[in-house]
Amino acid sequence: MNPIPYGRQEITKEDIEAVVEALQSDYLTQGPLIKAFEDQFASYTGAKYAVALSNGTAALHLSVMALGIQKDEYVICTPLTFAASVNCVKYCGGNVLFADIDPETYLMDLSHADQLIKANPDKKIVGIIPVDFAGRVVDLNGFRAFADNNNLWLLEDACHAPGGYNESKDQTAGGGVADLSIFSFHPVKHIATGEGGMITTNDKDLYEKLLVLRTHGITRNDELFQNDLVLANGNAKEDHNDYPAWYMEMQELGYNYRITDFQSALGISQLKRADQNLEKRKAIASKYVSALAGQKGIIRIQAFNEGHAYHLMVLEVEDRRGLYDYLRKQNIFCQIHYFPVHLMPYYKQFGWKEGDLPHAEKYYSQCISIPMFPTLAMTDVNTIIELIKTYYDNL
Repeated sequence: MNPIPYGRQEITKEDIEAVVEALQSDYLTQGPLIKAFEDQFASYTGAKYAVALSNGTAALHLSVMALGIQKDEYVICTPLTFAASVNCVKYCGGNVLFADIDPETYLMDLSHADQLIKANPDKKIVGIIPVDFAGRVVDLNGFRAFADNNNLWLLEDACHAPGGYNESKDQTAGGGVADLSIFSFHPVKHIATGEGGMITTNDKDLYEKLLVLRTHGITRNDELFQNDLVLANGNAKEDHNDYPAWYMEMQELGYNYRITDFQSALGISQLKRADQNLEKRKAIASKYVSALAGQKGIIRIQAFNEGHAYHLMVLEVEDRRGLYDYLRKQNIFCQIHYFPVHLMPYYKQFGWKEGDLPHAEKYYSQCISIPMFPTLAMTDVNTIIELIKTYYDNL
């Protein structure tokens, strides 16, 4: 059979046409499609503002920069994530405290985060970064209350959950409950632009700060200019109050984290079918859950949840390595999400060790992500299910 990866992008004829049209326009980068993509994505999530960037890691980096952190300050993070969700704190000179996961939801355990604060009165903890792991949205209202009660900023890593929401539908991923929420447009994500990222927020001040940080710390907004008009004109006398059209100011140290117009064209096109593809993911997840329930060798199946965005389909299994290798021989390429970040050699140097976060570590020892993407045919889903059953029935 043809290889089946754990995740795959879909590029349609309409996507290609949108990109070609952008390539044939006057702009390759810094054109009107970027703002159009931002506005449409903000509307999709329910947030007031959105800032498009070069990738999700850039979104994390600029978010922590905008929220602010000093070298002696700490941020609470989850170990069950891609390293970028944690590295962004280190990029800005901050320090990390890891909170364990809830073994039922795989999301950061707020009670453990509370214990960290109480157990570390000598540490200045300024922020918290929960992750909408696999597509399940964290209890944003609960995290918002926790952050407010402890004077923390709240940064939601929503890369796995665009279109996701809680069961009462009053908390949408990236909808503005958190101070900032970030998304990735990597090819295996719900919306693909090759590389790309987005930050959403309801905070106008943070939004304007992010726009400056995205482009070298430079602004062309005359309402924000700090130099006076005479200096801006090169000491020439002017009898009007307008700054010259060429003038811009670098007001702080920023980065070139810009996205392109043709990537934005692809994002706009993909956004049009985001809801449709989310329903396909849910149908695949429902099939996996119903077919594998009670199967020998499967310890736990990621629960089906209506608001879940199903970026991943996670199983906890016996003989994980054996199943992984068996499926690989059948051209089915699964993945493991994730090796706990606190046990990566880089973070172990700060004192983290095996046994510190037992729920995350136990989960890692038996987790496997099986194929999940909207163009995955149900015939292939059935084949994957039968191969998993065959492996464990014969074990």
